[in-house]
Amino acid sequence: MEHSFSPVALFVYNRLDHTRQTLQALAANTLAPDTDLYVFSDGGRDEASWQTVRRLRSWLHEFADRAKAQGWFKSVTLVERPENFYLERNIIEGIAQVFAHHDTLIVLEDDICTAPHFLAYMNQAFALYRDRPEVMHVTGFTHLDLLGEHPELVDAENEAYFTHHVGGWGWGTWRDRWQGHFIHYTSRAEALRGLTPSDLDALEYGGAFPALNTLDRRPIPWDVCWEIAVYRAGGLALAPAHTLVRNLGLNDGTHFSRAYSCLQRFSYDRPVLQRPLALSPREPKTDARIESLFAEAIRDWGIRYTSLGRIVRRIYHWWKGK
Repeated sequence: MEHSFSPVALFVYNRLDHTRQTLQALAANTLAPDTDLYVFSDGGRDEASWQTVRRLRSWLHEFADRAKAQGWFKSVTLVERPENFYLERNIIEGIAQVFAHHDTLIVLEDDICTAPHFLAYMNQAFALYRDRPEVMHVTGFTHLDLLGEHPELVDAENEAYFTHHVGGWGWGTWRDRWQGHFIHYTSRAEALRGLTPSDLDALEYGGAFPALNTLDRRPIPWDVCWEIAVYRAGGLALAPAHTLVRNLGLNDGTHFSRAYSCLQRFSYDRPVLQRPLALSPREPKTDARIESLFAEAIRDWGIRYTSLGRIVRRIYHWWKGK
């Protein structure tokens, strides 16, 4: 019987350059020719955004034609939303659509550039932990560089680790885990019902990872809902010892922009691993030393200031306090 590899669901809006880079990197993956690709294109919010969406969709159709002719993917399915679903609805309904036909799923957004062996790692992880329901999430991203900075914490035959944090940049899960536990909460009270102050402290790594602040957004981001769902279930995520994805959108983010690169950087923005990752079965459990390293890495959202940045920051706070 032919082996079935996990499909990829890519969610895009109106960033053509990022989408192009994301798909070029994905097509360069070793397992891309054996992978079904679903692209969910969200609709515009107004006429200006619809113009960029239409340009992106035109390019996507050209890409799909080239991919079919060149055999870049097993198949390419384009899903064009007739209106603006917004990210949460687009992702949640897209995941449901793919899970109607597949047992596992890999999720990417339009700014996630993957390593050549990302798909191989994801599929191997799905196979290794298929029958371990406590493993609920597989991520290709990590804030840490254990291979380069903490090799003593890495097994040469298993260059991955378990964590309570479910990274949302290039990730995947099993249908039974998602359908059995995911809830898109509609309020902070609903999301936190039954959780103790100790639970909240654990979810936020003692305040280093203030993800629960996003529960005040409308709609509530899907990833914090999934983080809470995995925590409630006592689940774990598998993460690589060096990142297999790079977020191309950091320079456009809320906390960081290209204009400020001389002042600050993200500590976890590093090149992806180019070689295959060694992966073998192990008992799912966390390492307190690695969890402590994550809490330190994510503190202040991972922003680290240059010498000039620290000076400017002091001046800003002095001026603000006048």
